[in-house]
Amino acid sequence: MAFSSLRPLGSRNFALVWSSALISNVGSWIQTVALGTLVTTTTHNTLWTALVLAAGFLPMGVLSPIGGVLADRLDRRRWLIATTIMEAAFATLLALMVGLHDDPSWSLVLLSFFGGAAGALGFPAYQAMLPDLVERDDLLAAISLSSAQWNMGRVLGPAMAGLILVLWSPTVAFSINAISFAAVIIALVFVTLPTRVRVQSGESTLERLRDGARIAASEPGCRSAILLIGIVGFLGSPFIGLIPALAINGLHEKVGGPAILTTAQGIGAVAGALAIAPLAKRYGQQVVVIGALFGFCAAIVLYGASPLLVLTALCLCVVGAMYIGILSGLNGVVQLRAPEASRARVLSLYMMALGTLYPIGLIVEGAVGQLIGVRLVTAISGVLLASILGVLALVRPSIFAALRVPSAGRVLDVATPEVREIDLGGADLEVS
Repeated sequence: MAFSSLRPLGSRNFALVWSSALISNVGSWIQTVALGTLVTTTTHNTLWTALVLAAGFLPMGVLSPIGGVLADRLDRRRWLIATTIMEAAFATLLALMVGLHDDPSWSLVLLSFFGGAAGALGFPAYQAMLPDLVERDDLLAAISLSSAQWNMGRVLGPAMAGLILVLWSPTVAFSINAISFAAVIIALVFVTLPTRVRVQSGESTLERLRDGARIAASEPGCRSAILLIGIVGFLGSPFIGLIPALAINGLHEKVGGPAILTTAQGIGAVAGALAIAPLAKRYGQQVVVIGALFGFCAAIVLYGASPLLVLTALCLCVVGAMYIGILSGLNGVVQLRAPEASRARVLSLYMMALGTLYPIGLIVEGAVGQLIGVRLVTAISGVLLASILGVLALVRPSIFAALRVPSAGRVLDVATPEVREIDLGGADLEVS
């Protein structure tokens, strides 16, 4: 039980994809930090910095559904290789442009956008491919380990970026990121996946998008996961973007404050990602997800109310652990309950909900925080989130009941979270 969270690494396919994704993710965080530093130091304009970073994030919310359609229609492994090559190409162009001392303003915005677009188009294929890399009972652990490697990149990447910028230049940082994509490409070449039947229905992309939305709306677990991640994205997720403001404006720390808090969140997220699979096996995934949702609310309130950097960092560790529990748990619900043929499209809608509502919530909380203080608005967001979740639990308990997922060898009715069991030769089977 203690090591069940690491069991997916025993799968050759998953280990290849996971380790290569970690290398690439470290490179991406190196580029993110170096890019923000470059724009700030060359333009001294906060708006340009915001535009460049937002340009890289926006495609995730806008293009994920299209990526989901393509991932369901094409060979997922080959499509992911193609989008990774595109990401590497744009990172290479960024390194060349900065190395030639070109004007970094609109050029950086465009290259950041196109690099983010390539990643957004490929990410649904990566997500939908996970169930083919591990056994069904190990899927939640696999999702949690994927979240852990992302946050390990968040811890390692910024530290390496600082060292690279001190010793060398942003061009070196961008070049390292471009090279890091080679790890993913090489790993995917050696990955073997089960044969998947792809039905060519003749539907247009728009029709397949509508079909994916219909499936997501009709399946209770997917519908609940998308609704809940949207609420969390709008009210809870903005804490990520407000970490520098809380450290500098709220706690009056120097530039090292944001680095300390960011590292604390990453450490908590890694710990949470490793813990969620054993906890889910013991208490059930539904219980763990609900616990993470309400635990996150309490941790956010304490994080916003804490007056000292050390206490704030400790609270942010808990926030990071609870937040990754929400992301991994809700993602796992979609992975296990969405029909295989439309899994990527449903997952893309899940990512779109988070990718669009998070930046909107960030702008709203940032504007309110400018008026009443970032610590206060952070604490208020936790109270509001807990209130909304509490009302939903009382008025629409079916939303949380739908988060139940079947174990290996069990089938859930896609139309209702209710199941019944029959015995067939000693084997349990759930039918509608």
